[in-house]
Amino acid sequence: MYITNRPEIAKIAENVGVDWIFVDMEFIGKDYRQGGLDTVQNHHTFEDVYNIKKVLTQSKLLVRVNPIHEELCEDSSIYRMNYPSSEEEINSVIKAGADIIMLPFFKTIDEIDTFIRIVSKGRDRYNRDVKTCLLLETPEAANLLEQIVDISGIDMIHIGLNDMHLALGLKFMFQLLADGSVDKWTKIIRKKGIQFGFGGLASLDGGAVPGRMILKEHYRLGSQMVIVSRAFCNTDVITNLDEIRRIFTSGITEIRNLEREISLLSVSDFDNNHDGVCKSVDDIVKNMN
Repeated sequence: MYITNRPEIAKIAENVGVDWIFVDMEFIGKDYRQGGLDTVQNHHTFEDVYNIKKVLTQSKLLVRVNPIHEELCEDSSIYRMNYPSSEEEINSVIKAGADIIMLPFFKTIDEIDTFIRIVSKGRDRYNRDVKTCLLLETPEAANLLEQIVDISGIDMIHIGLNDMHLALGLKFMFQLLADGSVDKWTKIIRKKGIQFGFGGLASLDGGAVPGRMILKEHYRLGSQMVIVSRAFCNTDVITNLDEIRRIFTSGITEIRNLEREISLLSVSDFDNNHDGVCKSVDDIVKNMN
């Protein structure tokens, strides 16, 4: 997955083999949760969904909507704006062309049930085959995971390491890989045959923990989804389209080549890599203030 609301970037990503283009409409509560941190807060729009869908011919369009909410009022102390209800938002996203809709920051079964009900009605209304994806990123949701995976209508689950580690009071998001949390959650999801993924991937040799080590963790755990992160290609900084195209072409090719190599690894190879990830995470956490 790659997050963008720019059609020209989406087309570049599609042409080099990115499977899903990710339009990110979530903004409710993000400032409060992530204020002061170097995190991406996009607040893309319905128009962005429509414009991206127009240029895609192969890649799927995933849209992250807001958490389940009622219509927001102008006098809200947090949001200070009018915004459609969840049902209006999700229907508009389906109408604009979303192939997959992601629900973030849920904490209860009721929120999931509401989400699935709204998407189901939207499918019928617009006669579109839209998939559902849950973004597991709160401790409350993690505690309910064995119940969640039994709910009918869930097509995919992505584990959000950033918000989850913040909520758990951890210093570094990949602590959740090192402490066994991701192993525990993915085991529950895998038993039900639900497609899943987690976190993001920088360039293979970039990131606090090198991307090639993280990609091997995806294969060890059976993950089928990963977000290609801002660190892979930050189009806010790199503005030349030819340079962006070069970075995507070389970067995605390197990832696909590594995937072919990883498919030949043994269990002991994966265990050794996991040990290396744990050591890297431990060293990073020890050096953090």
